[in-house]
Parts: sequence; C-alpha cells; structure tokens
Amino acid sequence: MTARNRFIGELIAECIAVFIIVLLGDSVAAMYALYDPSPYKNAYWGVCIVWGLGVTLAIHITGAVSGTHANPAVTLALAIYRGFSWKKVAPYMAAQIAGGVIGASAVYALFQPVILHYAAAHGMDFWNDGAAAGVFFTHPGEYVTPLHSLLVQTILTGLLVFGIFAITCEYNTMAPQANGGALIIGLLVAAIGASAGYLDAWAINPARDFGPRLFCFLTGWGPSAIPSPGNYWWVPIVGPLAGGVIGAGLYQYLLRPFMPRAAVADIPVTHPSSV
Repeated sequence: MTARNRFIGELIAECIAVFIIVLLGDSVAAMYALYDPSPYKNAYWGVCIVWGLGVTLAIHITGAVSGTHANPAVTLALAIYRGFSWKKVAPYMAAQIAGGVIGASAVYALFQPVILHYAAAHGMDFWNDGAAAGVFFTHPGEYVTPLHSLLVQTILTGLLVFGIFAITCEYNTMAPQANGGALIIGLLVAAIGASAGYLDAWAINPARDFGPRLFCFLTGWGPSAIPSPGNYWWVPIVGPLAGGVIGAGLYQYLLRPFMPRAAVADIPVTHPSSV
C-alpha cells in the first residue's frame, strides 16, 4: 500500500469515527430532548453511557487504521507532544468535522418527523428559536455564560486528553492492556458528562459540536446554529483545543517523566507514543 493510500484510509477512518460518535450521541440526545416523557429524563447516566460507548465503538472500528483521534483537540495535542505529523493535522481535523456533518445528517434523517412535531407542538421555528437544536450541538446551561463555558470546556477537555495520554502511554504500567483502553476512554467520556454535562452539554470535541452545527446552519437553523445565541459557536472550538493542549502538557511534563520505564530510559517527553 502506498503512503498516499494509507493517508486516504486514515482520513476515511477519522471521518467514520466521528460519524459513529455523532450518530449514537446525537440520537440519544434526541431521545432525551424530543420525547415526553423521555426515557432518559430520570436516567441521565444512560445518555452519558451511550456517548461513551460511541467513543469505544469508534476506537474498535477505526483504531487500527488511524489511531482514532476522532477529536481535533486530540490531534493537536498529539502533534505538539507525541510526534504526530503536522502535515496531517489540518486534513485530520477536516475529516473529523466532515464526520460530524454526515453523522448529524443521519440523525436528522432518523428523527425528522419527531423534530418537526416537536417544533410544531412547542410553537417554535428553527431559524429564530433554534427548535430541537440541542439534539445536534451544545449551548450553555442555566446560569452559565459563554465566557464561563469557555472555562468549562477548557477544563473538561483538559481532563479528557490528560486521561487519554495516560491511558495510551507505553510507560504507564497501570494503563489497561491491549484493547482495554478503548473502554476506559469511553468511560472517561461518560464520567465527564455525568459529572459536568449540564453546564454546557460537554462538547469536549470541536468536531462533535461544529460538524452538526454546520449541518444545521446549512439546513434551516441559520443563525440559531452560527453564530448562535450569545455568539457561542466558537466556544466549543477554542475551549477544547486549548484544554487539550493544556491537559496533554500536564501529563507529559508532570507524570510521564516519572513513569518507571521512562525514568530508567531517560526518554524525552516529546518522544512519540502509540495511540
């Protein structure tokens, strides 16, 4: 296989990974938001588990091809700290966003009658009121401003990428072996959502938010999606990117040098690691 074909395969895998995450995650968001009574209103943990299982499934399906970054924040952090090629960063991010767009379109195809009924029943329209927008992309929760949400996204994504770097570090003898890391990463996503998701729907992934947001912008939500109320659209992009770099840096400089084999080998913190 040529290097060009391998790279094309990596981009396809990244697109599919985010497609899977958004298809399952936005579908469970639809189940949560559009039905009354909702099967998840008193079982929010179930929503978090579905998002986490979406990540786990995406890793198992695409990991052997691309490593399943499935998140621009992860791609950026890997380029900075673990030797991932900078030439691949922008294409990976574009493929991830494309996966978000395609995933959102599939969710809309599945739930279109329910979405239209929800908007009509609540006297809402898509352009002005953002009817059912929460199915596809995130908003600040009650009492949360966009600026505070920027802090939330930075901290939560920092925790996510810190955890991913720890779980995938070859010198971490306490990390799960073989394919166990996929499940732990999924549980980490679920735990973040369960502990702080109501603050702003825990985007922690620019592709997971911006891809569906772009789909909605192009298909009738217009300004409800971009720029969105409070000009919020950029927060789930900048916050996760910043948080990913910070979280990865904290792991690389505070913990990785003290991992047993890394300390013995005296390996620089920027040495590439398998993901």
